Amino acid sequence: MATISSIGIGSGIDVNSVINQLIAVERTPLTTLQTEATTLQTKLSTYGKVQSAFSALKDAASALTSADTWGQTVGTSSDASSVSVTTGTTTRAGTYNVNVTALAAAQTNVTASYASESSIVGEGTLHLTMGSWAGSVFTPQAGGSTIDIAAGPPPQSLAELRDKINAAASGVTASVVTDANGARLVIKSTNGGAANGFKMGVTDNDGNHTDGLGLSALAFDPSAGVLTMGQALAAANASVTINGIPVSSTTNTLTNVIDGLNLSLNKVTTTPLQITAAQDNEGIRKALDRFVTAYNDLNKLLTDQTKYDPSNKKGDNLQGDSAALGLRGQMRSLLGTSSGASTTFTRLSEVGFDVQTDGSIKLTEAKLKSAMGNLAEMKKLFANSDTLTPANDGIATRMRNLAQQVVGIDGPIQGRQEGLRSRIDRNKDRQEAMEERVAQTEKRLRAQYTALDRQMGQLQGLSSYVSAQLSALSRSSS
Repeated sequence: MATISSIGIGSGIDVNSVINQLIAVERTPLTTLQTEATTLQTKLSTYGKVQSAFSALKDAASALTSADTWGQTVGTSSDASSVSVTTGTTTRAGTYNVNVTALAAAQTNVTASYASESSIVGEGTLHLTMGSWAGSVFTPQAGGSTIDIAAGPPPQSLAELRDKINAAASGVTASVVTDANGARLVIKSTNGGAANGFKMGVTDNDGNHTDGLGLSALAFDPSAGVLTMGQALAAANASVTINGIPVSSTTNTLTNVIDGLNLSLNKVTTTPLQITAAQDNEGIRKALDRFVTAYNDLNKLLTDQTKYDPSNKKGDNLQGDSAALGLRGQMRSLLGTSSGASTTFTRLSEVGFDVQTDGSIKLTEAKLKSAMGNLAEMKKLFANSDTLTPANDGIATRMRNLAQQVVGIDGPIQGRQEGLRSRIDRNKDRQEAMEERVAQTEKRLRAQYTALDRQMGQLQGLSSYVSAQLSALSRSSS
């Protein structure tokens, strides 16, 4: 009898459909596990967002506990084109009269004009000495020495002399300036100030060291009456009076000249300018706004993720999650607490931080503006830290500590995330085990139905044979 090779042919039953339906029943728990895995992953992702929002709140609260934030100042100048001003956290508020009588300058010497930078000047040795000039009297820098710069052989061009001088790193820099009159070698002190002048002696290979021909065109030593290289600018200190006090500087930038005040001198002035350093209320306001935004963003995230929609009878990702609900409650509780740090302001509501019914903060501008008129006490309300009496901690200090603890390695978010990851891993293991069990069940069912199909096919064949024999016997009897 022929072997039945395609399941269902022998019996005439749609065996594949039967097996598929049975396997679908077997896979029902697996579908439940897959749905659970998706839910767990969504919760884990949501907790990642909560962690990021708490980190943002921590940073915003930390800024409000920083002395730098409350100590910010801003500087203004009545003529910034002549004297500009910047301030730092150590700058004290005040007003200053500033008069610039001279700008700092670096000594600058220039040669006569040549046809181009490739023009040959000469060869020999340059002798450079750094120091200060008082008229034609030169005083070398203490501890300094004369630096010899070899020029050639062969005779050097303007460009080659420029490169030799710059390579020597001797306290001056050289450049070639080219204009309608030709090319000139310019030598300038690297640093400005009266103490950074220089003189240039020359040993010229043509034998005459001061005639201005050959290499001696670079000679400059008024103390010896040698002026073959002209001086375009003398070394000088900046000279300034601040509130009538004379101040001298080797540069045109006066750093920390008065309690963290920095001045940039741009022009000599004919009348005193007014420089003002004042509390940077705008910077403090921005820090307060960042705190409010960070808090409100986190509050909205927790509110949205823990809500329940009765119309759809469906909760959001963290609905009923005790950890998320607990964090939201702690945040809101902190906003309503009082601080003993300030005798003027004890609650956030007193400085314009009004809590709404949804837990968010809304700033009341009139209250806030009034409170910022007393920044010293307002700073205490936000930034005070008292290790002996926690009740005297500022509100921003407490919020920073809460956020720090929440996002810390042993914090509730970390613990919740680890728990979710563990459940996701167990779910994955159960899915893999169930997939294997379903595969084995399908294999067994196919084997059983194949055997049953074969037997039914054989029985049908036998039935047909018997029927045929009986029919033949009946015809024979007739």
